[in-house]
Amino acid sequence: MEPGNTVGEREGEMDLEEFVREEEEVAGTETHRPCLSSYVDEGSKESHRYYLARRTVMEMLKDRRFAVPIEQIQLTLQEFRAIYGQIPNLDLLNVSFSHISNPSKKIKVIFSGPGVVKVHMIRNLAGQLGDHNSYCGMILIIENRITNPALKALDLFSFKVEIFQITDLLVNITKHVLKPKHRILSKEEKRNLLKNHNIEEKQLPRMLKTDAIARYYGLQRGQVVKVIYNTGITKSHVTYRCVW
Repeated sequence: MEPGNTVGEREGEMDLEEFVREEEEVAGTETHRPCLSSYVDEGSKESHRYYLARRTVMEMLKDRRFAVPIEQIQLTLQEFRAIYGQIPNLDLLNVSFSHISNPSKKIKVIFSGPGVVKVHMIRNLAGQLGDHNSYCGMILIIENRITNPALKALDLFSFKVEIFQITDLLVNITKHVLKPKHRILSKEEKRNLLKNHNIEEKQLPRMLKTDAIARYYGLQRGQVVKVIYNTGITKSHVTYRCVW
């Protein structure tokens, strides 16, 4: 056999060995690639809804200057299910937080569950809270509806009670990319605004208390919001709105 043929055969054998080795490496890599099924949420839809609503409430209270731990906001869906269950435990979900500027004032968060909210539930809540003077407000999250007698029974509370449908809390509206930025003016900033522009409060553009942004921040009549529009093309445009 000629030497050239021997070398050629050896090179062919080496190429074949490398080819087999590469195929084995590729096959091994493919076995470790995640299957599409790994991205499918196999948990309950109910727990997912409660997880999203709870996260929005935590973000909302932090934006209102309540002392909400950051880890409560950053809780993952898996961690949420491990703590609260696939069918969330409402007693565990009901929490309260103190205000940063006045720790003696707290706000209570209540998840009412899937049933209709009736007057006896409101009366029970009023009794369970004990000293109402330690609270500055309550957020009641409902899935169904609340009866008229139950709405009237809210007068049992000496503080403001806000009612949200759970579907309204699945997305934090303030985080939408198309939503302008909002900042609540202090009383002093409001006075300076009116003075500098030589106008009265009633001359400012209005924002209804039922507006989604007003409800998110829990705004009261007379408060002024600075609205900043930024399209990314032109300079920012600023306007002010007074809550009515």
